[in-house]
Amino acid sequence: MPFGRRRNRIDRSLREKGVPPEPQVREREVEETSGPWDETDAPADGTTRIDLGSLRLPARSGMELRVDVNQQQKVIGATLRYGDSILQVAAFAAPRATGIWDDVRADLARSASGQGGSLTEVEGPFGPELAGHVRLTQPTPPGQAPPAPVRRATRFLGVDGPRWFLRGMISGPAAESAEAAAPLEDVFRDIVVVRGTEPMPVREQLPLVLPPQAAAQVAAQQAARQQAAGGPAAAPPA
Repeated sequence: MPFGRRRNRIDRSLREKGVPPEPQVREREVEETSGPWDETDAPADGTTRIDLGSLRLPARSGMELRVDVNQQQKVIGATLRYGDSILQVAAFAAPRATGIWDDVRADLARSASGQGGSLTEVEGPFGPELAGHVRLTQPTPPGQAPPAPVRRATRFLGVDGPRWFLRGMISGPAAESAEAAAPLEDVFRDIVVVRGTEPMPVREQLPLVLPPQAAAQVAAQQAARQQAAGGPAAAPPA
C-alpha cells in the first residue's frame, strides 16, 4: 500500500551486541507516501482544501461537495460528486500499532453478500480494495407496491494511517470505468486527515464540522425560520 507513516525508532543493533547506544542518537525511518496524507505529512503544494475538522478535502473545479447533517446539525458525512459519479468519505479512529482495513474489508464484503450484493477484493491504486455491486432498497411510495431492489456498482477504498483509517466509497460510472474514476481517485489521494490527540474507541468516526461560512448560513436560516414562526423552530432536515 503506498501510504507510509513517519516514525522514529532507536537503533537496536548495538544493544544486541551488548554495546550501549550513544545518547540522543536516533535513526530516522521514513516510508514514502503519495497520499492520502496525515496532517504531519501534508505537502505545502498550494492546494485549496475545505476544512471539515478531521478531514480537509481538496477543492476541484467541476466537483460538488455535499455535507450531510442530522437534525441536531451535526455533520455525519461528506460526499463529492463529479458528473454522475460520487465519492463518499469518512475517517475513523484506529489503533496506534496496527491498521483495521483488512478487518473492515472482510466486514463490508460479508455485509454486502448478506444483503444480496457481491464485493470482490481486487488490487487498486491504494492497495487492496473491494469492487462489485451492493443492493439498494428503494423507499415505497404510499399506496404503491414496493419497487424492485437496485444493484449499484460500487468500489470501497481504504487507507490505514497513523491512528486513523480513511474509507472512500465510489459509486456510479466511476465504479466501473478507470477513466471516470481518475478525478475522484485524485481527490481521495489529496485528502488530509486530522486525527487529533483525544483517545477514541477503534472504528469510531472522527468528528466532522461545517466550514465557517456554511455554519453561518445554517445559523442564519434557523434564525429566519424561528423569527417567521414566532418561536423556537426545529432544525431543517438533513
